Amino acid sequence: MRKLCGIRREDKNVWEARVSLVPCDIRELLKKGIEFYIQPSEIRAFREKEFEEVEAHIEEDLSLCPVIFGVKEMPAQFFKKERTYIFFAHVIKGQKYNMPMLKRMMELGCNLIDYERIVDENGRRLVFFGRFAGLAGILDTLWAFGQRLSFEGIKNPFNEIKKTHEYSSLKEIKRAITNIGHKIARNGLPPSISPCIIGIAGYGHVSRGVQEILDLLPAKEVSPEETGNIAGSGKQLYKVVFKEEDMVEPVCADDVFELNDYYNHPEKYRSKFHKYLPYLSILMNCIYWTPKYPRLVTKGDIRRLFTDKNPRLKVIGDISCDIEGAIEATLHTTDPGIPVFTYDSQRETAIPGFKGNGVVIMVIDNLPCELPRESSESFSKVVKRFVPAIVLADYRVNLDEIELPAEIKRALILHKGKLTPDYKYIEQFVGK
Repeated sequence: MRKLCGIRREDKNVWEARVSLVPCDIRELLKKGIEFYIQPSEIRAFREKEFEEVEAHIEEDLSLCPVIFGVKEMPAQFFKKERTYIFFAHVIKGQKYNMPMLKRMMELGCNLIDYERIVDENGRRLVFFGRFAGLAGILDTLWAFGQRLSFEGIKNPFNEIKKTHEYSSLKEIKRAITNIGHKIARNGLPPSISPCIIGIAGYGHVSRGVQEILDLLPAKEVSPEETGNIAGSGKQLYKVVFKEEDMVEPVCADDVFELNDYYNHPEKYRSKFHKYLPYLSILMNCIYWTPKYPRLVTKGDIRRLFTDKNPRLKVIGDISCDIEGAIEATLHTTDPGIPVFTYDSQRETAIPGFKGNGVVIMVIDNLPCELPRESSESFSKVVKRFVPAIVLADYRVNLDEIELPAEIKRALILHKGKLTPDYKYIEQFVGK
């Protein structure tokens, strides 16, 4: 007997064209006795015909499917009783905006598997779009940088960069950035923005995506300690990667930084990142953050920076997208249509676009959607190996009896509508 599996269309916004499983991988999974039903979509990067060619069904109603895959959050009215759903739930930090969704799933006795929590025994994520968030994030940030400089009357090579979604492919993007890199190598940068230092907070998958694009430019890498020494020299482009020990310091002057101690006792540390801000032209935030950690950049940091009439910092690319989080001035998220706002530090307000008085902030919260086909193919390639176990599992049994790989069991947030032991702490947020 074939098992039924649904693929939900994405409808977070008009830009969300990704899919959790692509046609070529569905063809492989059909051989394992799984029958796929795909919700139609007018914006998906893969057309219905491509799914039909691999013998998947196009069906609006997925109510017959006991297991349904998606990418982003699903609306509360979509859920059916006692079904299993797999998507990026964004609930593990107690995100307020997703608590009604989680509460509805609990009421209906649903099972929830969160891609973000599919990790190995060392806690390393196995399923992610991080590289593509980095690729799109730096491109949109460089676009904003070019637009902001032009607004200020500064001719610059970054003005040629388009928004990510305006390119047809990653190949076209890399070709365009390479050409701009040749121009910078040949002509240098305008004296008014030189040296141009791009700071990258973090060194994981997102950071590597950012650096994949920056490495197409003639950017010289320097250490955090060197940033202050190069601030007055040359028409050069620089990049600097910040690790935890560069961003925080112990509160007690007699203590020394120790990474595991910081992870386990973040309250013993404070941010020291403000000392780098005056030297950066662009800041890319690629770090994982929760409220227990010090902020990377506070509103006060930006307010003090902008007492200077023309500070060097023009744009922050906040790929991590935590509202008033690591970047406290991230007041709300944006989308690919209007990817940035300008943060007015005096009024603590966000002005849509790049023409306001203050630092420009790029904070698109579903960046990989701007590279929908390539990001979906990469994602699906990893997800497909877990699909048979997820679809074939019997979720009616007790939690300890469910036959799931350890990686998937770690990601099971709800079982029969109840928070599993590792996620009991979320109850305090659901109640609110």
